[in-house]
Amino acid sequence: MSGGASLGATAAQRLAAVQTPVIPVMGALIRDTPGTLSLGQGMVSWGPPPAVQAALGDALLRDPPGTAPTRSHPDLNAYGPVEGEPELRAAIARHLRREHTIDLGGSALLVTAGSNMAFNAVVQVLCDPGDELILAVPYYFNHAMAIQLAGGVPVAVPAGVVPDPERLAAAITPRTRAIVTVSPNNPSGAVLSRAVLEAINRLCAERGLLHLHDEAYALFGYGGVQPWSPASQPGSGAHTVSFGSLSKSHGMAGWRLGWAVVPEALMPALAKVQDTVLICAPRPVQHAAVAALEVGGDWCRERIAGLADRRRQVLEALAIPGAPWRLMVQPEGAFYALLELQAPLTADTAMERLIREHRVALVSGGSFGLAGCCLRLSYGMLGPADLAEALVRLTRGLEQLAAG
Repeated sequence: MSGGASLGATAAQRLAAVQTPVIPVMGALIRDTPGTLSLGQGMVSWGPPPAVQAALGDALLRDPPGTAPTRSHPDLNAYGPVEGEPELRAAIARHLRREHTIDLGGSALLVTAGSNMAFNAVVQVLCDPGDELILAVPYYFNHAMAIQLAGGVPVAVPAGVVPDPERLAAAITPRTRAIVTVSPNNPSGAVLSRAVLEAINRLCAERGLLHLHDEAYALFGYGGVQPWSPASQPGSGAHTVSFGSLSKSHGMAGWRLGWAVVPEALMPALAKVQDTVLICAPRPVQHAAVAALEVGGDWCRERIAGLADRRRQVLEALAIPGAPWRLMVQPEGAFYALLELQAPLTADTAMERLIREHRVALVSGGSFGLAGCCLRLSYGMLGPADLAEALVRLTRGLEQLAAG
């Protein structure tokens, strides 16, 4: 086969069905448009607690050559336990009990390099080719991608921005393995009520399914709203998987540290995936993560309180009478807002034009399974002045896009 790629250099056909990651696409547009203010990627503006850097320094310096490892000072240059360091797993368990009233009785804990990897590992374990997982639209795009990479089928159900459990129930087939929820929600900022999550959790238990619940934003609630975890429901351990992360609350996105609380019966299979892909999360980072968790939730809430001001700033800027856009739901958690624009454009086109013509970046709602011209706004990264300027650019840009 001369003059072209060999068969061996061709990607498997199943990859064609997996969407192109939207964040790198948006990032390339931003780099090509200097001066763009980003309301795109979902990150916070703060870094980790100072104790984290100190702990990492200790991890790097405490094992000089020739020093024999001990139980209290293991060799962090060597491979560690597949499921995670005992000290970190104990710290995560304390954090889950204290902050989310999650009791690990009947569950096991797996430490991974971010909660995305935890979700990927779980769906690798669940999916035989053609098995289905139900995602309420809007869904988190990496969830759909992970299911497809595992050979499964993401079943996108338009059950409402706050999903109707009955619509999810109607989508169950003999191939369904799980229902996936995210609260506080990415991309909408909605906080699903306890009643909704309990109903979905009960549905999963009754139908022999798993409830996969992503709570990376579990500390992010505003105006007295308290996100609730279905993993805290007594007796939920056999059918509930909870995903957590330090990326958002502790400002540690680049450190790649997350976890999954899973039914104990899944751990032997999960160990196969973890050992193949990762072996173990980086041990120095695990050591630093203990320090992050020991700081406590109040350190995070002090910084999240500042985002409450940014949220008010966003809501006030968007509350223009007669504007050609609407909030699809009142955002009460995370740091997102989901807009629907009345314009004869695809969301991908709107994303590109806002960056190129107005130097403000939002994420296309098509990546989250939404039809029409919908856009996700993230207010986690910008300070008040930059956010104010970004919102001026955004409202002006949306008006012009709607005008044609």
